[in-house]
Amino acid sequence: MRDTMISRRDFAIELVAVAGTLCAVAAADLGKDPIGPSVYDWNKIPLTKTALGGVRQFFRGPTKTLDELELHVTTLNPGEASHPPHKHPNEELVIVKEGTVEALVNGQWERLGAGSVIFNASNELHGLRNVGSEPATYHVINWKSERTPK
Repeated sequence: MRDTMISRRDFAIELVAVAGTLCAVAAADLGKDPIGPSVYDWNKIPLTKTALGGVRQFFRGPTKTLDELELHVTTLNPGEASHPPHKHPNEELVIVKEGTVEALVNGQWERLGAGSVIFNASNELHGLRNVGSEPATYHVINWKSERTPK
């Protein structure tokens, strides 16, 4: 019967391999080029259909001043909510493009239409639902900086 204990040499080699892999993954994230001057044509951003409607992912990455900047556009079918009310450390802006939504802000649901803007503050409970009879489409802009709580 063979002894199944790992030798110190084998353990050291495996430890170096794991550490190297973790460093490579971390460096890949840190090495991303910042988003620079850009344009994004609505017609060239693919719509990914979902059970609730659809989403267009425009961009997500670091900028010269932010750890991360992300923009996506969600379309919600009538009667749908993107997800239950929730909170997260990053701040975000929601700009209603079309439709009628209700936004949970400061514990109150507020009805809003096209052109309305919602600011979701860090770690504050918020939510959004389509209360109209047509699809509702809105832009979501998220950002993280060194001041974003962990």
